[in-house]
Amino acid sequence: MIYSLYPVFKEAIWGGEKLKETYGKESPLPRIAESWELSCHPDGVSSIGVAGFDGSGPVPLTEFIRIRGKAEVLGSRPAAFPSFPVLIKLIDAAKDLSIQVHPDDRYAMRVEGASGKTEMWYIIDCEEDASILYGFNRPVSQEEVRSAALDGTLPTLCNRVPVHKGDVFWINAGTLHAIGGGITLAEIQQNSDLTYRLYDYGRLGADGKPRELHLDKALDVLKLEKPARMGPIGRKEYHQGYTRTLLGSCHYFTVSEIDLTGEYMGFATPLSFHCLTVADGEVIIENEGQRAEGKKGDSFLIPAGAGVYCLRGRGKTLITTV
Repeated sequence: MIYSLYPVFKEAIWGGEKLKETYGKESPLPRIAESWELSCHPDGVSSIGVAGFDGSGPVPLTEFIRIRGKAEVLGSRPAAFPSFPVLIKLIDAAKDLSIQVHPDDRYAMRVEGASGKTEMWYIIDCEEDASILYGFNRPVSQEEVRSAALDGTLPTLCNRVPVHKGDVFWINAGTLHAIGGGITLAEIQQNSDLTYRLYDYGRLGADGKPRELHLDKALDVLKLEKPARMGPIGRKEYHQGYTRTLLGSCHYFTVSEIDLTGEYMGFATPLSFHCLTVADGEVIIENEGQRAEGKKGDSFLIPAGAGVYCLRGRGKTLITTV
């Protein structure tokens, strides 16, 4: 079975119009900062397109899982988690995001009663001079970071990295980071929306007041050493009709890139669902006699145990499993 995913949209002062104009996302919001493609988070549940499901069309993913069964839809690995383990977003950063950090599970549960957040970025599109902030550019102390956040010089301490289409960055909990303006990316992350801001360029929120910072908590969880190595964790595997690259993996999710020039055969076991996110080009997905067409920015769910499915076309597709 193949199911289309219908995202939840989020607006922010740094968001742009690319997700509407380039990726065909439909929303009444003037700017879409984030498109939550696969989400069971309380702050935004995506929907799943199931033809004939109670005659009502797309339904909330949480409701579909409740009715069809957690293990049957998600697989035995995701079903073993107390809550849905992963959240997949598309992010359009027209302007720089705040300089921020996320806590790990232990700190987040103790202080916030919530899950921590480790994430992976895959650069889908970017302007020629686009860059991200990723860790520090030299050894620093907590006191130095605090002072720089307060006097506005924190960006000068940050490691600025130019980005290109297809680049991959692993953002462990505790890693200082910020998406730069002019970048559209896929973010695969733990199912959490917990962020601590260190610095926000003095910007004002919708209420006309400076956006909240979380300096004490951010410094509690901030790692001062260099971040993990950039790039995919696996080598590119060459096959007839496609290449496959393991981009990143942790307890909560595993992500691979399939670069199609012809045909790829995937297999969804009872262990985990497969979420397909088209990052470039166009693909045709087939499973059990069903056929779906996907373009850049579209996402689909292949349930656990669906067996063999086929991707055909030209372009890049991200496959997320647990």
